[in-house]
Amino acid sequence: MLGRSERLEYVGEENRGRRRWLWIVGGLIVLALIAAGFMMRGGGQTAAKAPAGDAAKKDGGDQQLPTVTFAVPGRSTIETVITGTGSLAARREMPVGVAGEGGMVTRVLVEPGQWVAAGQVLATVDRSVQSNTAASLEAQVRVARADAALAQSELDRAQALLGRGFVSKADIDRKTATRDAAAARVRVAESQLRETQARNRRLDIRAPAAGLVLTRSVEPGQIVSSGSGVLFRMAQGGQMELRTQLAEGDLQRVRAGTRAQVTPVGSTQTFSGEVWQVSPVIDPQTRQGIARVSLSYDPALRPGGFASARIIAGAQVAPLLPQSAIQSDEKGNFVYILDGQDRAKKRPVTTGDVSDEGVVITSGLEGNERVVLTAGAFLNPDQKVKPVQQKKQ
Repeated sequence: MLGRSERLEYVGEENRGRRRWLWIVGGLIVLALIAAGFMMRGGGQTAAKAPAGDAAKKDGGDQQLPTVTFAVPGRSTIETVITGTGSLAARREMPVGVAGEGGMVTRVLVEPGQWVAAGQVLATVDRSVQSNTAASLEAQVRVARADAALAQSELDRAQALLGRGFVSKADIDRKTATRDAAAARVRVAESQLRETQARNRRLDIRAPAAGLVLTRSVEPGQIVSSGSGVLFRMAQGGQMELRTQLAEGDLQRVRAGTRAQVTPVGSTQTFSGEVWQVSPVIDPQTRQGIARVSLSYDPALRPGGFASARIIAGAQVAPLLPQSAIQSDEKGNFVYILDGQDRAKKRPVTTGDVSDEGVVITSGLEGNERVVLTAGAFLNPDQKVKPVQQKKQ
């Protein structure tokens, strides 16, 4: 038999076990109630959303259509522009050197960038020896003229005496010959003088025509001769040109008189000109030719500089589309246009020049069609779309 203390201890442990089970059962009941509440709330929301889902299914047909941007291109006047690059140069460059026998340069009278007139002296050469020679020849001319005058006087007196019988016919003939020889010596002396004077004038280095001095490669004290090469370079009339390299196909579309715009490298200024010569020869290595664009003088146009050219080779009236509207397949280029039911229709087109403004459509479009501009790569023929017109800029 258990003692009193032992029985009390046993009863206490039994009571603690009951309370533990009561807590466990109570917790399970609370969890069950919470779960039931969530289920009832979720069912209500599902029931509430059911009509909205049905409505979404009803409107899904329009919302699932692809949205495309379209535009009606119309017809624009589009200039055919050919671009090229090249070097600036004098249109007519004039190399100036020594025309005479040369000598020591005494003065240089011009600088690069200076305008000169035709025949203006650019530099002078020492002529001390040549001046003395010219003075000697001038004296010889005076002597020859005096001899000729004396011979003429003697002939005149002899002819006056011929009628009186004091002079024979033979004397007259001799005096006539003497007079003619003296006159000939005068002409020889004068010719020699003129030759020497011309040679002396050629000692001055002169401008062959009016223009702009580009370079100078001579200094005072320098000994020059006909073998000294080019002493000055000039641009006749100051006219410049751009010698632009063009592809063989582009060169066929360029004619003399075609308008052009030239922009030197490093400058935002554009100069207007026109093509004055198209090369008749194509380089067999590069397959390019040269078009020469004439330009009026401007300090910003420096020979030897690099420049770009835009040559206006003509104009045409045609639709113009952005590059994004043009699609391609094995048959060629095409665009998508929209019919009256907003269905995409495939339309083959022929493209022309491509520029920053867009692509020229030479055939395939009239310009009044609704042309898909974007998302064309994701469309299929006869696919229904949701069109949005492009906003005008």
